[in-house]
Amino acid sequence: MPENESEPWEYSLYIPNDLRAVTVSRRTLRLILTMHGLISLVDVAELLAAELVSNAVRHTKGPAALRVRWSAGVLRIGAWDADPEPPEPPRALERLEQFGELEEEGRGLALVRACADLWGWHPLTRHGNRGKYVWCELASA
Repeated sequence: MPENESEPWEYSLYIPNDLRAVTVSRRTLRLILTMHGLISLVDVAELLAAELVSNAVRHTKGPAALRVRWSAGVLRIGAWDADPEPPEPPRALERLEQFGELEEEGRGLALVRACADLWGWHPLTRHGNRGKYVWCELASA
């Protein structure tokens, strides 16, 4: 692990409302984590980021952003979008499987809840712009 891993860091990637942004975000996150020596978190972090960014792009009409922050052994991944409406509450993965609904739609926040150590969201207002920030955290092993 690089010497400076005890130091906090943060990256933001501003993305257009384009489904290709999900792949760009995943690959950017993989590069960031690899360069910071956090390869053990890459697979789960990529899944979480893809779900958060996908929701931001699919369910809103404006731009979005991916934010990645490392501090005190915790990786926080978040997605900002321009829609202030709260995200749909996640359904339990077991319930989705039971009813045969484990498809491409409707599983995002259920996966986030199942894979992250902690997750949440909050509304944002800045410079007259409204939106929300949905985030999750992974602790280093």
